[in-house]
Amino acid sequence: MADFLDEKRKEIQARLKELQPLVEEYRLLEAADAALSGIGASTTLGSSTATATPARRGRSTRSSTRRGSGGSGSGSGRRGRPRGSGTRAIQALELVRDRPGITIPEMAQAMGIQQNYL
Repeated sequence: MADFLDEKRKEIQARLKELQPLVEEYRLLEAADAALSGIGASTTLGSSTATATPARRGRSTRSSTRRGSGGSGSGSGRRGRPRGSGTRAIQALELVRDRPGITIPEMAQAMGIQQNYL
């Protein structure tokens, strides 16, 4: 009985190892779909980018901790330009529309920025 269980366990482990790249690809495609659906909704400068938040995982906003700090800001808690006021997302979207299949390095070069900013 132990030999049978060991054999089945090895088969399961082999299949899991075989499927791992597909699961990773699925997750990447899922994240890309979520990010692109957010970009499609914000093709003008003033539109909302709230649906694009899955692409911004890992970032934390500290606006709730800054509000009560007594700072002399406008009360929004964020420094710098307002979120969504730039044109990089629009520029990237236009590049993808003009050149489907463009790679990140090609896009970064065309936009004149480093790859990690994309």
